[in-house]
Amino acid sequence: MDAELAALAASGAAAVVQSMAQDAWTTVRDRLLGLFGRGAADGTDSVRAALDEARIIVTSSGGRDDDPRLIALTSDWRERLLVLLQQEPALAEELRTLVVHATHQRGAVHNVIAGGEVRGPVIQAHTITGDLHFG
Repeated sequence: MDAELAALAASGAAAVVQSMAQDAWTTVRDRLLGLFGRGAADGTDSVRAALDEARIIVTSSGGRDDDPRLIALTSDWRERLLVLLQQEPALAEELRTLVVHATHQRGAVHNVIAGGEVRGPVIQAHTITGDLHFG
């Protein structure tokens, strides 16, 4: 069970940190606060403050997944979620639902090329910083 909770905490942390830069962040934050409100003895004030600070870091990172600050944030939230799940294992299903919601909010890209001959550059990117030049 501990390995399952650890895996869930890890996926939950990744989904939470990634969603901080998304339009649906308010919904994810509120659902996360609801989880901590049911499982934590000290309420959600400290969690809300930590989420607000984390979001500032995420939005200033420029969307770079390799940013050490984002890696540290994900690790921190993984530990917070793991402690929460160990204290209140019944919250696991709600965290799974939150992960699915946060993951689907990021959307998906589907490319289809049909018929004929296609030539030329194709660029697919999440975030582009700086200029693009095509020669």
